[in-house]
Amino acid sequence: MSTFRLDKYLADANIGTRTEVKNYIKKGIVTINGTIAKKPDIKINPDTDEIFFQGEQIQLAEFEYYLLNKPSGYVSATKDNTAPTVLSLINSNRKDLFPVGRLDKDTEGLLLITNDGALSHRLLSPKRHVDKTYYAELEGIVTIDDITAFEKGLAIGDEDLKVTMPAKLTILDTDATQNISSVQVTIQEGKFHQVKRMFQFVEKKVTYLKRISFGPITLPNNLALGKYRELTSQEIEMLQKF
Repeated sequence: MSTFRLDKYLADANIGTRTEVKNYIKKGIVTINGTIAKKPDIKINPDTDEIFFQGEQIQLAEFEYYLLNKPSGYVSATKDNTAPTVLSLINSNRKDLFPVGRLDKDTEGLLLITNDGALSHRLLSPKRHVDKTYYAELEGIVTIDDITAFEKGLAIGDEDLKVTMPAKLTILDTDATQNISSVQVTIQEGKFHQVKRMFQFVEKKVTYLKRISFGPITLPNNLALGKYRELTSQEIEMLQKF
């Protein structure tokens, strides 16, 4: 790691806001290599310096990884002038976090948040064939012919994409009286509105969409909409294998 201002380092480690951290330093409860820190702007090197707060050593991880259950109404971006972003749901002082890929504003479900750019690039590369599975509710009755069409790939209108990669479509339920279906679909790409456009191609309309898995990571049943948790070391290791 490079050097940091002490107050920024402690704020990034979620010890408090920059103002709170400065007050902690004034109170003498922050030490560097056993010596009480006197100034918030002193430069520290986390690789060589030992920083303690109230007797507990502070170690800032280089990368952070979160699993968010995205609610509808939030934009998968770092900044947006029209709607709140998914980052507003993450309680972290890190300024370099970003969503891995995107979910449409009205789409719910699993979204990974990190500051690990190399991992994000690998996970989003079509060459890596990372499965992304969605639960969808539709207007229209899904048929065996639709399953076959998804397996073959669909021409959804992208100039750089003749047809989509093969996708797995599973029918969960249909109701002919109401002309509705519920399905599960797994794709390996992330084109703009891709799932909605694929169903539009087979003359179905998506009325509800939720991502339930991304690669080996599955959305926990007990994680409420708008809530998040850190990825476990095992989950991070599984993702890093891609």
